Amino acid sequence: MITPQDKELLAQKGISEEQIADQLASFEKGFPFLKLYAAASLENGILAPEPEAQEKYLDAWTAYTQTDKTVVKFVPASGAASRMFKNMFEFLGADYDAPQTTFEKTFFEQIDKFAFYDDLNAACQKNEGKDIPTLIAAGNYKAVVAALLQAAGLNYGSLPKGLLKFHKYEGGSRTPLEEHLVEGALYAANRNGKVNVHFTVSPEHRELFKALVDEKAATYSKKYGVDYNISFSEQKPSTDTIAADMENKPFRDNGKLLFRPGGHGALIENLNDLDADVIFIKNIDNVVPDKLKGDTVLYKKLIAGVLVTLQQQAFAYLQLLDSGKYTHEQVLEILQFLQKKLYCKNPDTKDLEDAELVIYLKKKLNRPMRVCGMVKNVGEPGGGPFLAYNSDGTISLQILESSQIDMKDPEKKEMFEKGTHFNPVDLVCAVRDYKGHKFDLVKYVDKSTGFISYKSKNGKDLKALELPGLWNGAMSDWNTIFVEVPLSTFNPVKTVNDLLREQHQ
Repeated sequence: MITPQDKELLAQKGISEEQIADQLASFEKGFPFLKLYAAASLENGILAPEPEAQEKYLDAWTAYTQTDKTVVKFVPASGAASRMFKNMFEFLGADYDAPQTTFEKTFFEQIDKFAFYDDLNAACQKNEGKDIPTLIAAGNYKAVVAALLQAAGLNYGSLPKGLLKFHKYEGGSRTPLEEHLVEGALYAANRNGKVNVHFTVSPEHRELFKALVDEKAATYSKKYGVDYNISFSEQKPSTDTIAADMENKPFRDNGKLLFRPGGHGALIENLNDLDADVIFIKNIDNVVPDKLKGDTVLYKKLIAGVLVTLQQQAFAYLQLLDSGKYTHEQVLEILQFLQKKLYCKNPDTKDLEDAELVIYLKKKLNRPMRVCGMVKNVGEPGGGPFLAYNSDGTISLQILESSQIDMKDPEKKEMFEKGTHFNPVDLVCAVRDYKGHKFDLVKYVDKSTGFISYKSKNGKDLKALELPGLWNGAMSDWNTIFVEVPLSTFNPVKTVNDLLREQHQ
């Protein structure tokens, strides 16, 4: 039952009653598992270009950056760092005062190696009148952690990862936001030295991000001889999803409908709003210091070169099909391109007449395209590359999370467990068609690939609905190419102690 108060809330958020009904129906019926064809591998679906081909792709990207095309680096950066400090929050609440777990001991034994050490030391002196070594010597470990996490100190427990100091340099320390600005200068600058970087942020942190950009951007502009255009957006309230109780009825908190953020899949709307030709996507916490950036920059240029090379070929084929002046052999050549280069397969094409085949080819070629870097699987949690069936019976490359796979089916479970590669969120996307018009990216989302998770609010259980993930179902109907990239390009920071790994020192 929708009350007048509910209607007011829906109007504020820009959510229709139909959307609510659809979302509640999703809780009712759940989401189907995806039908798998095979795990993608170097033998089937993952490209590993030889040195000669690499050169060709790198040259293609260099040439592209000398045109008038717009390139944007898109960085989802709204996540709070609270999960990064989960272990330290637990230590603060523990009934013991000295570090006991391996994690806690490592944190304190190597505390001076963190890039934020000097700031933390100053916060301890301000709050406690003592520096870190003195507090530790006195067994007052919790005062140090409180100064790190709480508002009276550095407030790292409530800030987003993008604003924390990750890496030490001679001239000071850098945040992930700054490392992304540096990366942008190294592979996404156009012929005039213009670098477009877009961060998605949460509303409460927007001003802090802007302040850091105002403070630092000029330094990096000067250092790298570029001109930054840095923009921000927030997840739209219209992408929030309704929470449901265990009976799949709308969950109410003090009589009011409860909405929750729809997960990173909501960012397809932010991506759709960008005026760009090519967009790089990479998570905020996957950055390294300058001394290790070589591989990152090289492979970013490489996957971008693969993208623009394949896009140019697809455009040429679409123009040929548009002209009507093609031979039967050329139609078969285009079909080969679709099947062998874009890994989009359809068992039924052999039964189609040329005229029907041309309609099919146009539909499959004229859609957004993305190239995704894939690293060798080292047991990290997360998605992997697969060949999966689509609703129209075709088979294409998809990035899937374990929740989308029926693990009760031994064959599918084995496919997942034997997967050789892992998705590090390393994408470059082409979002205009062959006539120069922007695709409406929202039309390419597979709505049946959402996800239901279980949470609680004020002690009451609830179901939460996640939208199709940004690089999963939200890009399901794109043309997708997987390229192997080295593990050295994947260095996420999931816990504070990850900053002690050599890649971040």
